[in-house]
Amino acid sequence: MSIAWVFPGQGSQKVGMADQLLSISGANERFSLASDLLGRDLLAICRGESGGGTGPDELNDTRNTQPALFVVESLLVDNLIKQGREASMVAGHSLGELVALYAAGVFDLETGLTLMKTRSELMAAAGGGAMTAVIGFDRNQLNELVNSIDGVSIANDNSEAQVVISGRPEAVGQVSEQLKCKRAIPLAVSGAFHSPFMAEAADHFASTLDGVSFRDARIPVLSNSDPSTTSNGGALKERLKQQMTTGVRWRETMAAMSADGVDTLVEIGPGNVLSGLAKRSMDGVTTAQIAGAADLGQ
Repeated sequence: MSIAWVFPGQGSQKVGMADQLLSISGANERFSLASDLLGRDLLAICRGESGGGTGPDELNDTRNTQPALFVVESLLVDNLIKQGREASMVAGHSLGELVALYAAGVFDLETGLTLMKTRSELMAAAGGGAMTAVIGFDRNQLNELVNSIDGVSIANDNSEAQVVISGRPEAVGQVSEQLKCKRAIPLAVSGAFHSPFMAEAADHFASTLDGVSFRDARIPVLSNSDPSTTSNGGALKERLKQQMTTGVRWRETMAAMSADGVDTLVEIGPGNVLSGLAKRSMDGVTTAQIAGAADLGQ
């Protein structure tokens, strides 16, 4: 049996997602650590009761979403490892890649939290763009439109039938209007994530990464910018530097997992988006979701 652990990214968060974790040893301490780093009560934000008066909107703020998901997913993976459970390889979707690197032992918890804080703040500040999910389309037509219209690119290549485009609002709108597809869904985001419009943020993040030591991974990692397995810490750092400005190549990630013989995919974190994509894209794969203490048998 070959098992892949995968970690979802922004969009999987939901108010109350932390509640099913609080019986896990060390959960409150980890939320406190993250809250001290951020300067705000992350657990209260996850519960929609931080006192800011914005409810779910506060959790959906990129500056809160990314650290919250990192805390939730890192807690789950730590407890899986404590139970003696292990994966053959790991991968994460967008911010989930940082959790995958943590799960593979590339850096420690404090480093992961600090990187996530920096990343979330940089991405939140890089506003002015738009993103739209398109479902049920002709890929040749999509590629032609993206290549011919300036200021738009494929941000998330999630599957044969689902991608997210990103860029200048008018360019994203042009592609959405001209593309023959089943649905085009504008996303509630603050910027053109995973596109060249993130270049300044990516440069700042790369400078931060240069000051961080990456160990070689104890299990192979598939990166968003290069969906081939590697355990080399230096290569993983260079791949992560490219992530903000290049697309999340998840369709190719799933193909690589299938080619490497993965027959079981475990989604670690809230929701089942990655499991659903795998069921539709990976022949014969078995999927499971680990989202709380009950899923860990605790």
